[in-house]
Amino acid sequence: MAKGSDDTPLMQQHKAIKQKYPDAILLFRVGDFYETFGADAITTSQVLGITLTKRNNGAASGASELAGFPHHALDTYLHKLVKAGYRVAVCDQLEDPKAAKGIVKRGVTEMVTPGIATNEKLLEHNSNNFLAGIHFSSEDVYGLAFLDISTGEFFVAEGNQEYADKLLQTLKPAEVIYQRNNQKTFKEKFGTKFYTYTLDAWIFDEAFATDNLLKHFQTHSLKGFGIENLHCGVIAAGAVLHYLKETEHPNLQHITNIQRLEKEDYLWMDRFTIRNLELLNTGSDDQLSLLKVLDNTVSPMGARLLKRWLLLPLKDINKINERLNAVEYLILQTDVRKQLQQLIKQCGDIERLVSRIPGKKINPRDVMHLAKGLHHAEQIKKICSNANNEYLKRLGAAINPCNYIAEKIFDEITETPPVAVNKGGAIKNGVSKELDELRNIASGGKQYLINIQQRETEETGITSLKIGFNNVFGYYLEVTNSHKNKVPVSWIRKQTLANAERYITPELKEYEEKITGAEDKILQLETLLYDKLITELQDFIAPIQNNGSVLAVLDCLCCFAQNAIQYNYKKPQLHEGFELELKASRHPVIERNLSAGEQYISNDILLDPSSQQIIILTGPNMSGKSALLRQTALITLLAHIGSFVPADEAKIPLTDKIFTRVGASDNLSGGESTFMVEMNETASIINNISQRSLILLDEIGRGTSTYDGISIAWSIAEFLHNSGCAPKTLFATHYHELNELEVKFSRIKNYHITNKEVGNRIIFLRKLAPGGSTHSFGIHVAKMAGMPPQLIDRANDVLKQLETKQEGSHNINTKKITAPQMQLSIFDEHSTTFAAIRELLENIDINRLTPVEALMKLNEIKGLLK
Repeated sequence: MAKGSDDTPLMQQHKAIKQKYPDAILLFRVGDFYETFGADAITTSQVLGITLTKRNNGAASGASELAGFPHHALDTYLHKLVKAGYRVAVCDQLEDPKAAKGIVKRGVTEMVTPGIATNEKLLEHNSNNFLAGIHFSSEDVYGLAFLDISTGEFFVAEGNQEYADKLLQTLKPAEVIYQRNNQKTFKEKFGTKFYTYTLDAWIFDEAFATDNLLKHFQTHSLKGFGIENLHCGVIAAGAVLHYLKETEHPNLQHITNIQRLEKEDYLWMDRFTIRNLELLNTGSDDQLSLLKVLDNTVSPMGARLLKRWLLLPLKDINKINERLNAVEYLILQTDVRKQLQQLIKQCGDIERLVSRIPGKKINPRDVMHLAKGLHHAEQIKKICSNANNEYLKRLGAAINPCNYIAEKIFDEITETPPVAVNKGGAIKNGVSKELDELRNIASGGKQYLINIQQRETEETGITSLKIGFNNVFGYYLEVTNSHKNKVPVSWIRKQTLANAERYITPELKEYEEKITGAEDKILQLETLLYDKLITELQDFIAPIQNNGSVLAVLDCLCCFAQNAIQYNYKKPQLHEGFELELKASRHPVIERNLSAGEQYISNDILLDPSSQQIIILTGPNMSGKSALLRQTALITLLAHIGSFVPADEAKIPLTDKIFTRVGASDNLSGGESTFMVEMNETASIINNISQRSLILLDEIGRGTSTYDGISIAWSIAEFLHNSGCAPKTLFATHYHELNELEVKFSRIKNYHITNKEVGNRIIFLRKLAPGGSTHSFGIHVAKMAGMPPQLIDRANDVLKQLETKQEGSHNINTKKITAPQMQLSIFDEHSTTFAAIRELLENIDINRLTPVEALMKLNEIKGLLK
């Protein structure tokens, strides 16, 4: 955009700045307002619901669009623009307009995008706000970096597409940056749900990225971080740092470390498993997820860490047992746990408070909160050092109370400081002799004004005399009209009101100058002293951040201990063998959702690769097959994050991967059917199994015709049995034909969920028992769903005929089904509705009808009867 010679100087300045940020909405500070112009104004008015006006910009073309809001409303409006998916450049006045010669100097002081937000309104306290960088190499290796600028946490990783996809889906970055020429590849590999921004290719260069990281961390190599061999990961991390500097974020001293996310360190769960097990969300706001049930942390740091632990469970048995033993100690030591929780809660969000120090965005109130947090951290350190648990002692030893800076804050900042330093009153008396003297002048001057008022009242006899102040002519003496004849000649009249007159005197002006001059100097000096304190505080960023990390771990351990007591969880026994044995196990989420007084029916589960490697689980719909599968996985997962589990006893083998294929969900928008999604997910399982894997399969093959489905389900079970690694598998199915597998394979066992028939009703007992089930109870479920009685009767009639005609035969022959009895026929002749139902039933090919399609047909018939 070239400067137009007819533009006003202000618009020329705006255009020059806008050229540097063409893809961002530019909030341009003009006086007390932030203004937007042209296309930015149209967008801003629509997103914020503010008035769009026109202004004459001085150009020959005439008026341009304008939309603005008061500068003090920036926090309110900024987060709305960013939440709507816009990049926003905040352009401020860089000099005092009173002192400026010509047009005020302006420049962008901050660029805000979804991934680099620090404003509290843009952040969720219990979730990280990651900016992700991804580098595509020529081979199937992806470099990834995840940075939360609001906490300073920085992670780097490297792996294949599946690992990259898992991390993106797990850590859910608010924004992803990558090389511009990879736009199509990114969308193909990782979908279109992420907010993305593309950068030039030259930024993704290893030498440039390494140099960026070395300069930032001020080290000679990356060996100390253990990332020197992650070439693609280093490129992604370097690109992230470059992006921050390009978006006006130069103050990054709180990013003090970079950690490696190593695939081999964590129990693997693909994104299907994370979704199917409903770890973070259920797809419904009113339903509980595992995270919602578990999260009884008392600090935002603990809540964020718990989420990460849940998605990245440990595989190191020593580290897991370290957590479990600490939780056991905290269960037994109730007072210790309660003390720790109370102190951690009072510390607040240390990680996010510290991140505001480098840019000097931390206010006096937050600084005092930080000092109190350090005081609490010292108490936590003492409690942990006295604990009879090695892990807690080690955590306590890692806490640094930073006594020097904490005491300095207590000595210099007032006990109840203002929310901003420019409000005044942030610095204590006794810190600066000059400040104390100025304060005495300011407060003493005010007392002197009172003395003047009293003296003049006595001398003049004007009993109604009072001293006031306004911005036009400062301090004044106000005399009511009834006394104005008593006013001395030396007073100078400045203003006449309806019932009074206002005067000034030379003495009054002299003291006014002293007072107002002192107040201005006080504010300047307070700001100077505060800035000096914040500069000193910067030297303690790393230890305070480390305190935040330690408190987050303690918070999670206390949370696990509280959950164990509250929900009756027991300590699992992890071992390096392969046998999984659960006694009286329960589903941790479902049992929290039960009605008052209702008991969860627990179950024993045994999976042993040598004798009972695969369980084929049959039973009626709604009987609890899926719940049993999920609870086995969730208990295994909970044990691996160091939590106690919902079971009376749990002997759990060290597990490297949990795979689930639960439920059918069409990806129609992606052009994939239920069956295709099902097969993709199952293929991912089959191709990645190991001896330590746990596999849960629910209704495999139901997305296709009956015989296809049975064939695929059969061959999958067979493959898992005969594969050399013998992964532990729970296989829930509607296909009772799979019960034959127990006869043919030694390590496949049949189980079913028990039920009881009372008359023509079914009661689900939800108890696991050996042996297969031969009845699906589909008609009972249809009845429970509210199908018309005549339809249910007819379905039972057809079922009897099919069962009779099929004895000894594996072929379903619908042609031999007789017409309905006479009573139904009479209605047929007189009712177009029943004619339509009969035609619909006659046209159904049962050979190709899946259970889902059958229910849809029943629903269609129900619709005809309305």
